[in-house]
Amino acid sequence: MGAAPGGGSRTVFLTVIAGLGAVSPLATDMYVPALPDMARSLGTSVAGVQTTLTAFLLGVIAGQLVLGPLSDLVGRRPVLLSGTFAFAVLSFGCACAPTIEAMTALRFGQGIAGAAGIVVGRAVIVDLYRGVELSRTYATLSAIGALGPVIAPVLGGGLLAVAPWRFVFIALALAGAALAIAATRVVPESLPPGRRVEGGAGGALRAAGSLLSHPSVLVPVVTMGCMGAAVFAYIAGATFVLHDLMHLSATTSSVVYGINALANLGASLLYGRLVHTWRPETLMVIGAVTGLGGQLLLLVLTTMVGVQLWAFCLCLLITVASFGFLFPALSAVGQSRGRTAPGTMSALLGVAQFSFGAAASPLIGLFGTRSVGPTAVVMSTFLALATVGAIICRQQGRPTTGH
Repeated sequence: MGAAPGGGSRTVFLTVIAGLGAVSPLATDMYVPALPDMARSLGTSVAGVQTTLTAFLLGVIAGQLVLGPLSDLVGRRPVLLSGTFAFAVLSFGCACAPTIEAMTALRFGQGIAGAAGIVVGRAVIVDLYRGVELSRTYATLSAIGALGPVIAPVLGGGLLAVAPWRFVFIALALAGAALAIAATRVVPESLPPGRRVEGGAGGALRAAGSLLSHPSVLVPVVTMGCMGAAVFAYIAGATFVLHDLMHLSATTSSVVYGINALANLGASLLYGRLVHTWRPETLMVIGAVTGLGGQLLLLVLTTMVGVQLWAFCLCLLITVASFGFLFPALSAVGQSRGRTAPGTMSALLGVAQFSFGAAASPLIGLFGTRSVGPTAVVMSTFLALATVGAIICRQQGRPTTGH
């Protein structure tokens, strides 16, 4: 795959960047199966330990909001390395947490620290690449990131089969430390002093305000939020449907999630090839329409033949695969349009993705979990909004990513 900017293997460089972005989601995926054991160990209810999930998600949102603009002010490496090392330390703290209150506070801090890999990693990419190469790079990151949902349950389940739940966090601490060391070696400082935002916190706020004042920037941010909402609705809704309605075992459900993740990976690789001849904005529209079509097909099939496992899995496969087009296209288009302050733009995209997602997840339970309908309707609604946003992105101005 050639050399990375600054020398070295591009494959190694992108794998480290992808790992930095994936370690925070893994911090949730790996320990969810351990929630009952955590509740007993910490002397609380399952609902009590679920607050640690919320605390972590709030930390990720807050961390992106602060660390992205901070990296525009002081450079990428100080924020990226300190955040990743802090993630390792806080993960070890979670392994030692004596009470649910301590665990909740540590998880919030872990989310803030882990956000550095997500928000700064995306900014590093836009610092170093342009045009088709930028789109291809985001496609590669998306493909590598799609492996997380396949690997995390296996790692988490394997650890929990032989060790107490605290070892999950020890594993995360070791992963964070390894990534921090790797980043020290292979991730360059991609933002020289002459390109940094000046004026301290005020300058960062002005940069954010300037970006959001442009419709060409605001539309991909909101569209990324709608995609994030659809993803979170999938995660929340599919769990109810597969476990409660179709009575699949945890192992069989993991197979379904794994197949969907591999479809996402394949779509990301296909996007990386197509972006040589198609504009990212066009591929974004294709992805959004395909994702929406999968959920509309689910509603039609459910009306015609009732709740069927094959129909639900087929339609989910179509929709989840579409995310392999949507995420890299939105990242490339949004970051290119916000190139004046890449860290701030990365923060806006990430905060929209996670905050919309956090708001969408409870909708599944609110509208009921006794049928496929709520999941399909919530996902269809946000994918319809994402489709509108993708069409507007395509129509806005001249191409912004080298096409």
